[in-house]
Amino acid sequence: MMVCNAADFGVTMLDVDDPGQTQAADDFVMAHDAGTPFHRAAWLRAITQATGHRALLLAAVAPSGQIRGILPLHHVKSRLFGDALVSCAFAVDGGLLVTDDRAVAPLAAAAQGLARTRGGPPLELRGGVAPGDEWQRCEGEYVGFVRPLAADDDAELLAVPRKHRAELRKALANPALSVEAGRSERLRRDHYRVYAASVRNLGTPVFPAKLFQSVLQQFGKDADLLVVRDGDRPVSAVLTLYHQGRVMPYWGGGVADARRLRSNELMYYRLMSHGRDRGMTQFDFGRSKAGSGQAAWKKSFGFDPAPRVYHSWSVDGTRRDVNPNSAKYQRRIEYWKRLPLPVANILGPLISRGLG
Repeated sequence: MMVCNAADFGVTMLDVDDPGQTQAADDFVMAHDAGTPFHRAAWLRAITQATGHRALLLAAVAPSGQIRGILPLHHVKSRLFGDALVSCAFAVDGGLLVTDDRAVAPLAAAAQGLARTRGGPPLELRGGVAPGDEWQRCEGEYVGFVRPLAADDDAELLAVPRKHRAELRKALANPALSVEAGRSERLRRDHYRVYAASVRNLGTPVFPAKLFQSVLQQFGKDADLLVVRDGDRPVSAVLTLYHQGRVMPYWGGGVADARRLRSNELMYYRLMSHGRDRGMTQFDFGRSKAGSGQAAWKKSFGFDPAPRVYHSWSVDGTRRDVNPNSAKYQRRIEYWKRLPLPVANILGPLISRGLG
């Protein structure tokens, strides 16, 4: 399906269920230095499979037939939070990915055309090159954290600033703590149990269990789980993506006792070693709200923050409000923290699908 034509490029909607078309798009992503897991067909399919949000993969194609740029989108629909075309849903990155600057304008125009034909939902591009002057630049809200992995475990320990290193040493010296990595059903259950408790304690609805299952299924060997146990009790857990040499811990957390046990410190330290064993060279700690406690914690682990730049556009200039720091949501967050965990785990997935 041809969506838009411009000078040297045609913008085509690729079929995310067509192996040939998605292989061409994935080859483009994997060869691009700025490609992310969120540009991959695996992410698009996983989100659609788990939430029902339709995936829309735009590709700018040169006269030679070669892809010169892509823009993956999900049409997120929610009665609570409103609709949006997001690149990409539940992702912290994505956005326009091009090898020729001439592909930017036709891809951005095609996305705007999709928004108009789909009832005018706002467009949200998370990362990527700037789509144009008429788009709103969103900077200062989020920061990212990336640094090279050290040569070995000893060097990694020394890379952690002294104060935080002392906390990590306490966890390393605790014989009751053990670490397991893999993709087993037990690890999947443990991860969801820990993650659900963690986000409830932060006042956030938990995502559907099917979302994590779908990501693990679609990414195969490029995704796994790591769980820290205190005896037999899981206390910290993380689902990690691996992409082009990067370890990317994505959905992680700990139970209320994790702070006392320093199990989160141990989890990420062991994940660094696990990633090194897999041949990874960079550790991407993901994004955090600028000025948040989470951002300060990552900095204390030896990571320097770098601004994340997003872009948005809408027909009428409006934007969704899905910011948990918004005054609109503060009372709801405090209420959510007090919900019994079983109740939060029933209601959470029904709400969180719309956050995207």
